[in-house]
Amino acid sequence: MNMLKYKDLIEEGDLVIVYLDVRHLYPVTIKKDEVFQSKYGALKHNDCIGKKFGSVVSCTRGWVYVLFPTPELWTVTLPHRTQILYAADISLIIVQLDLKPGSVVCEAGTGSGSLSHALIRAIAPSGFLYTFDFHEQRVEVVQNEFKAHGLNPYVKVQHRDVCSDGFDVDQVADAVFLDLPNPWDAIPFTVKTFKTTGGRICTFSPCIEQVQRSCLALQEYGFRDIVTVECLQRVYDVKRITQTVISFDNMKSDDSSSLDKSMEDDFDDPEPQQSSSKNGSASNAQKECQTVTHWAAIPPLQTPGHTGYLTYATFMSLNS
Repeated sequence: MNMLKYKDLIEEGDLVIVYLDVRHLYPVTIKKDEVFQSKYGALKHNDCIGKKFGSVVSCTRGWVYVLFPTPELWTVTLPHRTQILYAADISLIIVQLDLKPGSVVCEAGTGSGSLSHALIRAIAPSGFLYTFDFHEQRVEVVQNEFKAHGLNPYVKVQHRDVCSDGFDVDQVADAVFLDLPNPWDAIPFTVKTFKTTGGRICTFSPCIEQVQRSCLALQEYGFRDIVTVECLQRVYDVKRITQTVISFDNMKSDDSSSLDKSMEDDFDDPEPQQSSSKNGSASNAQKECQTVTHWAAIPPLQTPGHTGYLTYATFMSLNS
């Protein structure tokens, strides 16, 4: 199957995302006569063949959805071989690298292939991704995944340590992404990969000390507009709340007559004054007890966790 070309019906050999609930999604390759076990019982693969993507399929103790795989769904279900990037950081990377169909990207640190899938979709059908990883076994696994997902025409995976050997491509890239422990060692090699018109670079680093060394290397090799950002997701709780309505109608009249009341205090009978005070407080209390119910977005009480720092910069060739 091709992850970039949606189709209606599930066939044998297709990858589907089995959706149990928002926290439980599983990638399953459909094979005849096989069974997938979940908390809702056995899901027979034969029952999925011929069904439309997005359909409800019955299990022995319930039912599940079978969804078409997208890069977003693959990110939350893929087998982790390394730490991966999620949708919040991925979306910001694609925007800041100015990727579009036809762009050529060099990625160092393929890892589990989470970002790679999103990059390919952003640059297809006329773009291309060169992705590198120093771990040979990870390269073999992700290469098989690209082939199974129909992405081979848009990507080339290489086993290579770009920090010491460079990228092995010259003047082809519109953008470069580095997800490495020491990106400052790879930055000198990125200069040769950019097209003569220049391009954009992004590095992902979990520690601020890595960011500092990367920024120094970017400055040394002529990069401009260096910016570091941190993308934190805050999930707001949208619900109906009830609030007290405070009336300010009598505020001005109370203030203007306060002087007259203070002057009359010495001459008024104390008993009527107490009665008037009680009546006034009861009236104010009645006004303050008025409430209104409406929808509101409530911010979270806890601070979102840190993922990493994204550092962007622009390279402009002196010959352009």
